[in-house]
Amino acid sequence: MTDNHEKFMRRAIELARNGVESNHGGPFGALVVKNGEVLGEGWNRVTSTNDPTAHAEIIAIRAACKALGSFQLEECVVYSSCEPCPMCLGAIYWARPSMLVFAGRREDAARAGFDDQFIYDEIGKSIDSRTIKTKMIMSSEATEVFQLWIEKEDKIAY
Repeated sequence: MTDNHEKFMRRAIELARNGVESNHGGPFGALVVKNGEVLGEGWNRVTSTNDPTAHAEIIAIRAACKALGSFQLEECVVYSSCEPCPMCLGAIYWARPSMLVFAGRREDAARAGFDDQFIYDEIGKSIDSRTIKTKMIMSSEATEVFQLWIEKEDKIAY
C-alpha cells in the first residue's frame, strides 16, 4: 500500500507544481482515490477564478463526489500535497473518506505565505472577540427551520 500512497502523492505534488507553473493559484494539489482509481483531482485555482474556496482539496472532492453520485467519499483516500487548511479539513471530514494522506506541513505553507494559524486561533475565540465583526440576529426564526428539518420524515440524513 505504501507504493500506492507514494504514487498518488507524487500526482498530488505534480498537480501543485502544474498549478503554480500555469499561474492558476497557490502551490497545492489534491486527489481522491477509491480502490486504486482516481475519482477527482484538483489544484489551487483561487487567483485564476477569483474564488477563495477554490482550494485543491475542495475541487478534488467535488469532482470525486460527482463521479460517485454521492456527497460522501466512503472507502476513499484523499491525497493532498500539504496539510489541509481549516476549510479543506472541514470539507474532508464532511465527505467522510476513510483516510487522509498529506505531504507538506502547515508550517511549510506558512513559510511560503499561506498562514492559516489565524483561522485556527479565531475558531477558539468567543464571537465578540473575533477579528471580523460578528453579530447574531433572528435566532428564533432560524431555529424554526432546524425544527422543520428535525420533523421532516423524507430527509436524506448525512
